[in-house]
Amino acid sequence: MTLQVYIGEGLARYGFGDGHPFGHDRLDAFWHEAVRQGLDKRVHIAEPATCSERELLRFHSPAYVERVKTLSRSGTGYLDCGDTPAVKGMFEAASCVVGSGLDSLVHSISGEHPRIFVPIAGLHHARKDSAAGFCVFNDPGVLIETLRQEYAIKRVAYIDIDAHHGDGVFYAFEADADLIFADIHEDGRYLYPGTGFAHETGKGKAKGTKLNIPMLPGADDESFHQVWPQLEEFVRAGKPEVILLQAGADSIKGDPITHMQFTPQAHAYAAKRLCAIADEFCDGRIIAMGGGGYNRTNLGLAWSAVLESMLDAG
Repeated sequence: MTLQVYIGEGLARYGFGDGHPFGHDRLDAFWHEAVRQGLDKRVHIAEPATCSERELLRFHSPAYVERVKTLSRSGTGYLDCGDTPAVKGMFEAASCVVGSGLDSLVHSISGEHPRIFVPIAGLHHARKDSAAGFCVFNDPGVLIETLRQEYAIKRVAYIDIDAHHGDGVFYAFEADADLIFADIHEDGRYLYPGTGFAHETGKGKAKGTKLNIPMLPGADDESFHQVWPQLEEFVRAGKPEVILLQAGADSIKGDPITHMQFTPQAHAYAAKRLCAIADEFCDGRIIAMGGGGYNRTNLGLAWSAVLESMLDAG
């Protein structure tokens, strides 16, 4: 089964400048390591794509999209309360993140390339009407809505192993019983955004369709493997039609802004097991997104481990 990976300048442009944790060098840091390991010769490389405003509006409010456009032209101010600065060209760069994800749906759903990896993606903090935590547009949210509206796929599983809770996805779909949400993250008492507690399992008819697994600072691979069977059983019970994986590398030991101590092997294992579930329930359809990760060495190793697992998993 071939794996398609999105690599190109369009995705590299998403970032907030030199010295910022989410700098423009993140894509190159990943791809340099992937090439060093020879993974580039085993994947199908796709050019990043862009999206239309209409597609952004499947998740985001018109007023917010217009605000991003305006501040993107001026390159001044913030798109939220102080974490996400406006930089020139940000609208186009963020639209490329979303557009690459939407393009991946075409190839995955058709069966041409069921397994996809989009490294600069998984911007899981953005809300419908605001940026948050370095995230301008919520590409997972747009993908989920697009799967429903354009592909008639309702049962989507979103799995997140980034150190930060995927709050922008969780609260947008908290009352959506068809969105299977499972998130292993650092306990919100110790890390932004301060959410994702175990009692948050969904609202109304969606109660029980969301799984939050907060981990204490310092949680390592042993801790990861202790909780993974619960997550896997939960996802299997949901019988998804498509799997989205947010594989943030900031849960790896040594990240400058988190306190987790996973190794890349945890990310490799997650990708391997989710590919098996995708093969069982989803005709192999799984789209992995890079997510966070601010130690460049960790980022390269973790995402390359995800690639290798997706290539070797059956």
